[in-house]
Amino acid sequence: MTTTFLLVRHAAHDRVGCFLAGRTGDVPLGTAGREQAQRLAARLAGEGIGSIYASPRKRTQETAAAIAAASEVAEVVTTEALDEVDFGDWSGKTFDVLDTDPLWRRWNAMRSLVRAPGGETMLDVQCRAVGLVAALAQRHGQEKVALVSHADVIKTLVCHILGLSADAWPRFEIAPASISVLVMGDWGAKILTLNENVS
Repeated sequence: MTTTFLLVRHAAHDRVGCFLAGRTGDVPLGTAGREQAQRLAARLAGEGIGSIYASPRKRTQETAAAIAAASEVAEVVTTEALDEVDFGDWSGKTFDVLDTDPLWRRWNAMRSLVRAPGGETMLDVQCRAVGLVAALAQRHGQEKVALVSHADVIKTLVCHILGLSADAWPRFEIAPASISVLVMGDWGAKILTLNENVS
């Protein structure tokens, strides 16, 4: 029995790369992001997706809704396990401001050990994401399952499956509206594809 997980990063919001959206308010997809989500949905329409799970953030919900409509999946299940990293006090700050914070620089050098102020470490994120995937593999058997989440959450899953430290996150890209494929069964787990970019 092998479960296939399509690890999907949400499409872009208008300020990707400008500020740390994190869990700030509800950052929606912009016009370009909505178009990106439609292309992503069209790409996935023939994949035979049986179930879709998504982070509670608006940008992931909008991306998941587009995939669900194109794939004729009746419901998107919202789960906190796929939520964005809890960046605590850093959420909503611009990267220019963050780059002046020594703790931010330390966190990016050693995310496995440094905790965001009032937030999580990457090992916290990895624990919840890996736990979800293991539980869903038991629940869904041979099904193909889409998980719509965020770059860092997907990176922690990939690092775990590849036997890499969580601190290996900057060594590969997870672009907006990208697809990475993870398969899991009683035999173990492996990554089939990484960062297929449909934007």
